[in-house]
Amino acid sequence: MPDDAMTLDQLTRSGEQGVLRFLTCGSVDDGKSTLIGRLLYDSKRLFDDQIASLKNESAKFGTAGDEIDFALLLDGLEAEREQGITIDVAYRFFATDKRKFIVADTPGHEQYTRNMATGASTADLAIILVDARKGVLTQTRRHSFIAHQLGIRHMVLAVNKMDLVDHARARFHEIVAEYIRVSDELGFEDVTAIPMSARYGDNVTHRSEKTPWYDGPTLLEHLETVEVTSDRTSLPFRFPVQWVNRPNLDFRGYSGTVVSGVVEQGQDVLVAKSGARSTIERIVTADGDLARADAGDAVTLVLADEIDISRGDLLVDPKARPELSSQFAAHVIWMDEKPLMPGRSYLLKIGTARTPATVTMLKHKVDVNTFERKPGRTLDLNEVGLCNFDTAQPVAFDPYEENRDTGGFILIDRSTLQTVGAGMIDFSLRRASNIHWQALEVDKSQRAELKHQKPAILWFTGLSGAGKSTVATLVERKLASMGRHTYVLDGDNIRHGLNRDLGFTEVDRVENIRRIGEVARLFVEAGVIVLCSFISPYRSERRLVRELVGEGEFIEVFVDAPIEVCIARDPKGLYKKAQAGEIKNFTGFDSPYEPPEHAEITLDTTAAQPDELAERVIDHLVRASFLPS
Repeated sequence: MPDDAMTLDQLTRSGEQGVLRFLTCGSVDDGKSTLIGRLLYDSKRLFDDQIASLKNESAKFGTAGDEIDFALLLDGLEAEREQGITIDVAYRFFATDKRKFIVADTPGHEQYTRNMATGASTADLAIILVDARKGVLTQTRRHSFIAHQLGIRHMVLAVNKMDLVDHARARFHEIVAEYIRVSDELGFEDVTAIPMSARYGDNVTHRSEKTPWYDGPTLLEHLETVEVTSDRTSLPFRFPVQWVNRPNLDFRGYSGTVVSGVVEQGQDVLVAKSGARSTIERIVTADGDLARADAGDAVTLVLADEIDISRGDLLVDPKARPELSSQFAAHVIWMDEKPLMPGRSYLLKIGTARTPATVTMLKHKVDVNTFERKPGRTLDLNEVGLCNFDTAQPVAFDPYEENRDTGGFILIDRSTLQTVGAGMIDFSLRRASNIHWQALEVDKSQRAELKHQKPAILWFTGLSGAGKSTVATLVERKLASMGRHTYVLDGDNIRHGLNRDLGFTEVDRVENIRRIGEVARLFVEAGVIVLCSFISPYRSERRLVRELVGEGEFIEVFVDAPIEVCIARDPKGLYKKAQAGEIKNFTGFDSPYEPPEHAEITLDTTAAQPDELAERVIDHLVRASFLPS
């Protein structure tokens, strides 16, 4: 290993200006991986065995002839090496005497835009590469837009492969002028343009004699000296509580990382959600107590008072409180093959807090190629849009442009628990603060007592033709004969009135169930047992309705029948029309049905008569004390 090769100790000790996080982005084959590989190689930040392995891999997979193919240093997946492309985000850590660096190499292909967004989410600076032969392309604009959306304000325009245009000064300035028009539309704080050849190292770490007309810095010089406005210590104090540390009765601390600002012993702090106040008594670490902790420090805070704090709470400076709202507008980058659906319930994770959240409106999409706003009803993979959100619990946040750590969130699919979107909060929907729940003199329990029953939603779900409406009608008839107060919400009846404006696309199906759930909740508030008979094909929407009412008040009744039986019955002739192509998006035929995983009641309509199945539902209500004598 060379004497000045990077060691972990050097990375820890070196750097006068802290850590610079940057990423490379741009179109396919612009040389992103090659640039980083060259940067590391010329900076002598590679071990001997890494260099030997790189030479072997270059001979096997490389595209640089007998020379080293530096792209292979970061393209670590076998698929990447075989295809000659970057698929995943590759991170590398290195240091010089002046600064430490964390660099992310991101994919150039459009289908991997979500990976590029992942790399940009923590970066202070972006290097946007442009092939000198091709100039500014669609993907150049796309990556620039996403970098700006994710809070990056410092750009390096790396005009690469200058050797293939004879290092022409005119071509360089032509590309710079073209990109400046793009950057002016977005509003980057600064753009530094550098002509280079990553393959041969021109203007990467050493000044090239082939561009005597260029008098600016090399890439490494710029990276070592650029001043980025990412000093999180200058922002207001924010501390998301990761863990309540209670090893014994004599100690209670709140563990986490200071994401912005500073905190000192004796400082006043406030719980953003509850407004409870206290004072910092101790700042505890594994190496002993501190008098002060800065942004980025992982510590345990001990407060002078015992106040109610749990994981997900945000400790803040009382003089600079964040927004607290359950309704806000945010830009979303969608990262899932299944589209974002307004009305569908997702999990929103912001900091250490999680809460169910619904997109109440997609205000517009953003064409990331032209930056134009366009109407839309859903967001597909890699699309960006401005959405209004409604969360089950108020969340504390700062606008993303002010604080990326407390203004950014992810969306999680509630069924798969996979991350499906990344969001950047723009502002609170302040008008919602003028709308409050009206306190009523008579509550749900009093209304239910007058009716001598406990209210509930009986939610009958299953394929068309399974027998949902038949069983639900029999259950209501039996309840009525017992003197109980009921109402049936049937799918066909609802579409004649409340939901007559909705079709049968996936978006409309989600909105259909959302509206029905809100109506059913009002019936429960009225003390009524409401029977809902709907295909309701998606688990996430059925879960959304369950969460609208109290514990135990939602009873899922899975009316089960094989698709073959339902087709044979076909009471409305719908399957026949679907097979003839007259009905699109028909559940069980060309649209999916997700059966319940933990239904309270399962009724097999092929194994018993409807009257017997209705009795089973009544028995469940009696056993669960919904029908007191």
